Amino acid sequence: MARRVFFSFHYQDVIDFRANVVRNHKLTKDKSAGYFDASIWEDAKKTSDLALKRLINMELEKTSVTCILVGSHTFERRWVDYEIMKSLEKGNFLLSIHINNIAGKDGKTKGKGPNPLYYLGYSFDNTGKKLKLHNFINGAWKPYSDLEGWTVKEVEESKRNKVYRLSTIYPVYDWIDDNGYDNFATWVG
Repeated sequence: MARRVFFSFHYQDVIDFRANVVRNHKLTKDKSAGYFDASIWEDAKKTSDLALKRLINMELEKTSVTCILVGSHTFERRWVDYEIMKSLEKGNFLLSIHINNIAGKDGKTKGKGPNPLYYLGYSFDNTGKKLKLHNFINGAWKPYSDLEGWTVKEVEESKRNKVYRLSTIYPVYDWIDDNGYDNFATWVG
């Protein structure tokens, strides 16, 4: 059964064409690609923060997978972070795909960009009943400001008060090196 995938990316990677290669690869396949694209175009410059959060929340509603397309500066984008954290809250499966090995519209490739999941994490409070969100900024974990944590089923004491980096939990692929064209449907499973 095809999964409904939300694509999170830096809009510059759409302009450079790299994000489009991944998002539209199903159009060149003879069979089902195993997903439906539920991403939105970045509209942050035309709307308020609250309106953008509502738009992202609405677009995430019927998805079960969030795919982060990792370009050179994706990790610096506030709204990519929000899409990831909201996806985590929703319970979506997360995965990152490096896209800088895809030739841009200029015909050139780039070195891998930093994985946004490396800069995001969560922890459980002293009671083990509240999940808190974090950003890794200037070498230290800071509270994430765009989304509050949430109540969870109590976790054991050994898991409390330490930050779990998302990049150690969720997979990361490279579109070219890992043959994303043929393997994407398996990755989003």
